[in-house]
Amino acid sequence: MRVFHCKWIFVGLISFLFSCKNDSTEPLLAINKNEQSMFNDQIREQYFMALDSTSYYMKQIDTLNTLSKNKSLFLKSRKWYKRVEPMLIAYDYENYISMNAPNLLKVEIDDHQDIRIQKSKSFQVLEELLYDENGFSNKELNDVLEYLKIRIPFIRNNHILITQRDRHHLKMIRDAVVNIATKGITGFDSPMLSNSLNEAVYNYETILNVITIYKDAFASKDLYTKWQTEINTTIDMLKKGSFDEFDRYSFIKLHTNNQLELVDKTAKDWNIELSKSRALDPTVTNLFDKNFFNMKMFSMQKSPEITEERIALGKQLFNDKALSSTGTISCASCHIEEKAFTDGHAKALGVNGKELQRNSPTLTYAVYQRSLFFDGRADGLEDQIVGVTNNKNEFHIDLDKLEEKIQEKPQYKAQFDSLYHGEISNMNVRNAIATYIRSLATFDSKFDRNINGLEETMSEEEVNGFNLFMGKAACATCHFPPAFNGTVPPKYMESEFENLGVPKNASFENPVLDDDWGQYYPYQVDEKKHFFKTATVRNADLTGPYMHNGVYKTLEEVVEFYNVGGGLGMGLDVPHQTLPSDSLNLTEIESKAIIAFMKTLTDKQFEKLN
Repeated sequence: MRVFHCKWIFVGLISFLFSCKNDSTEPLLAINKNEQSMFNDQIREQYFMALDSTSYYMKQIDTLNTLSKNKSLFLKSRKWYKRVEPMLIAYDYENYISMNAPNLLKVEIDDHQDIRIQKSKSFQVLEELLYDENGFSNKELNDVLEYLKIRIPFIRNNHILITQRDRHHLKMIRDAVVNIATKGITGFDSPMLSNSLNEAVYNYETILNVITIYKDAFASKDLYTKWQTEINTTIDMLKKGSFDEFDRYSFIKLHTNNQLELVDKTAKDWNIELSKSRALDPTVTNLFDKNFFNMKMFSMQKSPEITEERIALGKQLFNDKALSSTGTISCASCHIEEKAFTDGHAKALGVNGKELQRNSPTLTYAVYQRSLFFDGRADGLEDQIVGVTNNKNEFHIDLDKLEEKIQEKPQYKAQFDSLYHGEISNMNVRNAIATYIRSLATFDSKFDRNINGLEETMSEEEVNGFNLFMGKAACATCHFPPAFNGTVPPKYMESEFENLGVPKNASFENPVLDDDWGQYYPYQVDEKKHFFKTATVRNADLTGPYMHNGVYKTLEEVVEFYNVGGGLGMGLDVPHQTLPSDSLNLTEIESKAIIAFMKTLTDKQFEKLN
């Protein structure tokens, strides 16, 4: 049986690489947006083959083997997993997350009586066990193997790849392209081996295979040829690169963006429309385009359209001190435009100059966070505004009183009559302010203008800094492009929280762990202690001091903190730290380059103000 299966794997590999295709020499009228794809069977065959191959090698990993044999089997299983990954992302996202999860505890909290804490048992965990220089216990290895050996066949037997339409398969390709650029080439899921470039090749082999399956469905044979050429050129670039030296800037500019353009052209060629009810706008052809995100999916349901008039009204409310109980502070008091909507203080100052608990984060790109406040206690911008108005050290005003204050001003009444059908409600007030905040994501920094091909002004040091940020320095494994925050690609449906071991003092020689426990409250779960939201690094040059407690005054200190491995790397006791404690081994030149890159993320509106 094993001999037969090995032979099947070999035949399957040949089939995978060279693919099957329809024998017809005539163009197929195969694309009908109202019917399921006629290519489902072929794509499903590839899905099954890749999953079966993943499982085949996984089942052979055993504690009785030599370590070298287990490592070899792991790499073979992982290769096939990466070939099935684009389909998993598209058609079984929950299992994709489970199979590809970082080696971190997963804490799910519904209420005080329903708290679930689970250890990850993913490919990443298996990689860390097999390649950890300190060794591992057989129990640890068996726990992970037992899960994966059962889970992979389960995924195969419970698949939903049945009635997909052609637009679903094209969306699969687009999501895979985005995932490779934003996570795949950063080392996100190859923590020990940094095998990301090879694994991106396996992803692209699947993309190429799907394109080949669809060969006869292309009305434009030239477009099909462009796809073939583009993917093969991309694979060649990936194969020639080393992880630390890979030019990710050129990769995204020349290949990722070209592939997004090809997806758009293919949708038109196939006469189909990709769904716009997702986090990303499927028609956008540049990763750093202002419209890359679908703004509607980052707004409350049934929110009014974002217009210049509503933005202007929101800006007025944002700057109106009369809306606070004391009449002395506004939103703009803690979020000053010239400082990229921060306030320059280590910790924000509330009513009567009282120091608040945490630093004022920038409001730029806040729209693309799925959770607000450093501890994530608000689910959206409108919800976040409630937290500010009700806080006794901030606005300290209930929502009914807020409505009354606005109703007393004739100029507001006229604007609400025009923009909100005459209804001055706290919900409409919050929506107007949130609409203004949503406008603070312009994607027009020096970096954006360069990678979008609008100008060529990036220095060699700045480009090198981006490549380090996305590679060796591992910044992008938490600060995901294009917003460079913690909202996770390619679905962008959740925002990450990290435990970095941030100290309360800026000393690297004698640090003291900060006593703000972050997400520990309100449920008092030890495994969430010291966890805080991953903020954007866009406009970072203007948003110091840094971290949730404003402990570091300069970007140089921030980079050094990460370089030494956070709190654990400095010798602090930080259970459940998510930042690896080993040094990044960045040179002084490399650290300066990363900072130079971050300074290119200053939006044009702030370039003019400073």
